[in-house]
This record gives sequence, structure tokens and C-alpha cells, in this order.
Amino acid sequence: VQLQASGGGLVQAGDSLRLSCAASGRFLSRYVSGWFRQAPGKEREFVAAIGRSGVSTYYADSVRGRFTISRDNAKNAVYLQMNSLNSKDTAVYYCGVGAGAMVDRRTSYDYWGQGTEVTVSS
Repeated sequence: VQLQASGGGLVQAGDSLRLSCAASGRFLSRYVSGWFRQAPGKEREFVAAIGRSGVSTYYADSVRGRFTISRDNAKNAVYLQMNSLNSKDTAVYYCGVGAGAMVDRRTSYDYWGQGTEVTVSS
């Protein structure tokens, strides 16, 4: 599976962004999909995940209520709608897919995209 993340950019606090993750090579519907992020000098951390059918979603406490993860299996894509952005959301965002059960663990994901950078200015 090849993943291509896009949609990052420079925004101001309070703005919104929508990240996209396009998959090729295999049907995305076979995998749980997730978004992680890595801020400068920090470990990569879980942001959100979505089950194969799109019914189940999971969020880190820091983004719950502001971010929404969704997927379109027909388009082989996963999205992350980010609202009310603040400076703490500044990071490189990575999409991943995998078959692991612990959706908030990096080890549950077998394939990763290259990352898209989000910078939020205050």
C-alpha cells in the first residue's frame, strides 16, 4: 500500500484545515486507518483512527471535539478535518493503515505516508 498525505499548510489559530490521505496498491477498506503527528523534538503521537467500515472512530483527548476523521472507501481515501486549530497542533501529520487492534499504537500500522506539515501561528 502506498499512502500520500496532503492538505497541510500554514494557518492562524482558530482556522481549519482538511488533511487527505490517498491510498494506492490495495483496497483501503481492508485496513484500519489512522492519523498520527510529530511535533519538533517530540515523539510521534496518536491523533485519530477509524475502523474499516467507517463506523467506529477514535480520538486523542487533545483533539476530541475539534478534529473529525472520515474515510471514503470508494475513493480509497481517509480524511482529517481539523477545526479550531491552535499552536499545539503544529506538527507533521502522518497517515497510516494497518490491521492492528490497538489503534492508538504506532505498532498497529503497517504502512505510512510521507507526512504533511501543519503550522499554526498564534
